Amino acid sequence: MSKTFPVTEIIRHRRTVKPPMMDPGLEVPYELIDEILENANWAPTHGFTEPWRFKIFSGDYRKVLGEKLQELYSENTPDDQFRQDKFDKLGQNPVLAPLVMAICMKRGDNPKIPELEEIEAVACAVQNMHLTAAAAGLGAFWSSPPILDTDGMREFLSLRESDRCLGLFYIGWLKEGENWPKSSRGPISNKIDWFGKSAE
Repeated sequence: MSKTFPVTEIIRHRRTVKPPMMDPGLEVPYELIDEILENANWAPTHGFTEPWRFKIFSGDYRKVLGEKLQELYSENTPDDQFRQDKFDKLGQNPVLAPLVMAICMKRGDNPKIPELEEIEAVACAVQNMHLTAAAAGLGAFWSSPPILDTDGMREFLSLRESDRCLGLFYIGWLKEGENWPKSSRGPISNKIDWFGKSAE
């Protein structure tokens, strides 16, 4: 007989909540931010490198972040690919959420551990953050525009050349009148190849 674990409900409740759905005037308590980050810190990590690093933007620094994103987009986008709506959104999104975290990977010194495994560890940390936020009723959104993986962004975030910014994590309470998003998934049975399972 199958058993439903408490974490199952949280996992299936988690949703992507984009910044326009958040209330920028409702602050997230520091105690909750600390819990979200501490749970990120318990992600799996090969060789205990713990490569996750977080740069947190709140208050007026959200506007500074948005302006930097617009600057990098203008500098790194060919004229024939430039989109004004995308430029505007890059500047607006950070101020629509009360808190934005730059998700960074600090490359370890052990050459035996591939960079991909460090990236995967950071992704696990972000999943822990997303689930913790969902359990608290907080909306969250992981955005990863290409401009984050540029020398300009690394300089802005004081990262080394070997480090990477893997995304921006927006956190906030839903605006009044906004409903928790609904979602669905296709059957997991369509996504599995099981070698060695006995025929039923």
